[in-house]
Amino acid sequence: MFIKQIEKYGADGKKYTYYRLCESIRIGDKTRHNNLLNLGTLSGLGQEDRKTLANRIESLYLGTGSLFSEVPAAVEILAVQFYKELMDKYKQEKSRPVTGEALPEKDMECVDINTIRHDEVREAGAEWLCLQAIAELGIAGFLASQGLEAHTISSALALLVSRAVYPASEHKTAQWMQSSSAVTELVFKEHQPLSHQHLYKTGDKLYEQKEALGRHLSARTDELFNLSDKIVFYDLTNTYFEGRKADSTIAQFGRSKEKRSDARLVSLALVVNGEGFVKYSKIYEGNIYEPLTLANTIEALSTDTGAIKPTVVMDAGIATEENLKMLKEKGHAYLCVTRTKLKDYQAVSAGTAPVEITDNRNNKIQLQQVAKKGCTDQYMYIRSEMKAVKEGAMEAHFDKKFEAELDHLAKAIHIKGGTKTLTKVHERLGRIKERYPAANKHPDSYRDKITVEDKEKKATRIAWEQNTTEGTKQTQGVYFLRTSLKENDEKTIWDIYNTLTEVEATFRTLKTDLSLRPVYHQKDSRTEAHIHLGVMAYMVVNTIRYKLKQQNIHHDWTNIVRIMNTQKIVTTSLKNDKNQTIILKKCSQPNSEVTAIYQAAKYKAMPFNLKKYVLPQ
Repeated sequence: MFIKQIEKYGADGKKYTYYRLCESIRIGDKTRHNNLLNLGTLSGLGQEDRKTLANRIESLYLGTGSLFSEVPAAVEILAVQFYKELMDKYKQEKSRPVTGEALPEKDMECVDINTIRHDEVREAGAEWLCLQAIAELGIAGFLASQGLEAHTISSALALLVSRAVYPASEHKTAQWMQSSSAVTELVFKEHQPLSHQHLYKTGDKLYEQKEALGRHLSARTDELFNLSDKIVFYDLTNTYFEGRKADSTIAQFGRSKEKRSDARLVSLALVVNGEGFVKYSKIYEGNIYEPLTLANTIEALSTDTGAIKPTVVMDAGIATEENLKMLKEKGHAYLCVTRTKLKDYQAVSAGTAPVEITDNRNNKIQLQQVAKKGCTDQYMYIRSEMKAVKEGAMEAHFDKKFEAELDHLAKAIHIKGGTKTLTKVHERLGRIKERYPAANKHPDSYRDKITVEDKEKKATRIAWEQNTTEGTKQTQGVYFLRTSLKENDEKTIWDIYNTLTEVEATFRTLKTDLSLRPVYHQKDSRTEAHIHLGVMAYMVVNTIRYKLKQQNIHHDWTNIVRIMNTQKIVTTSLKNDKNQTIILKKCSQPNSEVTAIYQAAKYKAMPFNLKKYVLPQ
């Protein structure tokens, strides 16, 4: 093989140079050049590099190349790329049986085992698992019904699988598709690269279908798993941006739940049913006041659910009096944590002891229905032993730091240059109290037990009594639930509220397993498409995990991907006695853990059995 230089002149008279990979063939008594492959301009390669490149492609094609060939790295990369293009151009497919079709009883070849090479090993297990979940959700059929072209639909499926299996930027996703994953081969039937720009545009087109696609997935999951959605959970989270985002509308400074007060935020509101499936999502500015978002959500939810009025479970931050009144007017029951601890309440059944239960970690929890004067809603007193221990430890921690600050202030009175002026001492004391409000919120706290002695407007001594938490122990670990549900016992109300962990698990999966944070996009439209893609990938992930949990498999998604990635697609090439190159593509057999996941999800274990190609001499 050799590289031939071709020169052509454009319409503007400018000379253009490009190169072809050729071979010499004899026809009768004459020698001809056979064009094998167009190589482009090969910019940056000199004459010697081009010779090396031709020799390296030939050695790879004939199987005579060394694994540790002494060629420049740039030449080696091009050689491997052109070798694969050459293989794809001239291979002839002999058979392509899929799963379920019987393989021929025998396919005998006389081969040289010294020519066996494994050219590509690509991850396939997690991708194949997700594609079967996507097929079960009917996403491809829905997108086709919306008028999207077949290639765009296939790209969207590949992008969706990529976000679930390898959540990264579009640029890294394109690299992963090209070098590590079999996702494009499983979707397009042949491996093909997708550029990051193509992935950007595909994500934008998916976002254009946001509302309709969300309704489709909501209805489809209800149908698949026979769900009624009598209870839904509403909450907001936010994720932060890397970069200035100075011209953004949705990126705003606010209270970050990741403690990133230095970064701009974007908020995501989700309505999730008891099984963890998203029923509604909306993107808001990072500084949105959370209670204001509920009205829009209920309006959209009422459109989707029709006559069904699900009970809305929410956290204290959203449960304002205005929102609770609005829910009643709309016909929705609700259950929430009270925004403040009740002070004036009494047990519904006088003289009865609280009901005692244990959580899944065997921690004791006390429940008792109580009533608040002037309110028709039902309240429930809850005291958790573990929560009490945690609050006690936190208070002790802040008390210790508070006393250390007081001790430092007291010592400063007696050292040179220290704060002695009475007004300055009181100012510092006020700032210390401001920094540690937790140490001063109870009646028996330090608040009224600190004395500053002075002489001639100079502080001479600061004294305080050690805080004893005996009076606060009864309130530690205590909180209250409020609900408009009637005639439910303590255990029923607790069970409804306890499933609020599903929405917390949703946010955890989105942010951690599916890398919703941080956001690097600079355009608001791309940010919205990025978040929407994460929500869609979560629906695929939750479909799989829900099926696995029903079969008592409780792996988190990261662990599922790790297990499934042990299944690969391997490309093997070897020479037969006719000097033809035989290429075999085969999916590795799933191990016991992978098989258990496939069986629990009731999915096929292999995308195909064997693909065989033959390259001519």
